[in-house]
Amino acid sequence: MVHSPEQDAIDLRLVERCQRGHADAFRELVDRYQARIFNMAYRMLHNREEAEDITQEAFLNVFRAIDSFKGDRFSPWIYKIASNLCLDHLRRRRLPTVSLDAPVNADMDVAREIADNTSLPEEEALSEALGIDIQRAIDSLPERYRVVTVLRHIEDLSYEEIAEVLGIPLGTVKTRLFRAREMLRERLSDSL
Repeated sequence: MVHSPEQDAIDLRLVERCQRGHADAFRELVDRYQARIFNMAYRMLHNREEAEDITQEAFLNVFRAIDSFKGDRFSPWIYKIASNLCLDHLRRRRLPTVSLDAPVNADMDVAREIADNTSLPEEEALSEALGIDIQRAIDSLPERYRVVTVLRHIEDLSYEEIAEVLGIPLGTVKTRLFRAREMLRERLSDSL
C-alpha cells in the first residue's frame, strides 16, 4: 500500500518513540503493519503457519534494529525485512529431498509421516476470491518475478518502493514486472 506523507510522518513519530523506549509505540507499529506483512508473507509462502512465523520474526528483527533505523520511511524498511525473510525461507525449502519409499532409519523400517497440506475453509474462500488460475500462475513464477508481482499487485507498492524494499534499481523492478506480466499472460492465455 502506498503511504501518504501523513502516514509516513506518523510512522516516523512512532519509530522515534520506540527509539526512546516507549513500548506502546512499538505495539502501534505492529498494529499498523501486522496484517499487511502477514498478507505479503502468505502470498509468498502459501502457508498460514509459515507466514505467521515470518511476520513474528520480521517484527522481532524490527524491534532489535529499531535503534539503527535512520531512514525517512518505515514502510519500505519493514517490507524489505519481511520479503528477505520470505525469500530466505523459500531458499531453505529447497533443501535436499528424501524419497518417501526410503526407510526413516537404515536399521529400522519405520513408515514416514506426511503432513496434511489441505487448506482451511477460509484459505479456500480466499483462493477462490482471488482466482485459482491467477494465483497458480503467480505461484509458478520464479522467486524474483513473484516477489515484485506480489509487492506491486497485491501489496500495491509503487515501483520506487519496490526498488527500495528489494534494494534493486528502479529499471530492474520495471523489467522484472514486465517479464512477470508476460509470463502470466502466456500461462493464463487458455484461462482468460
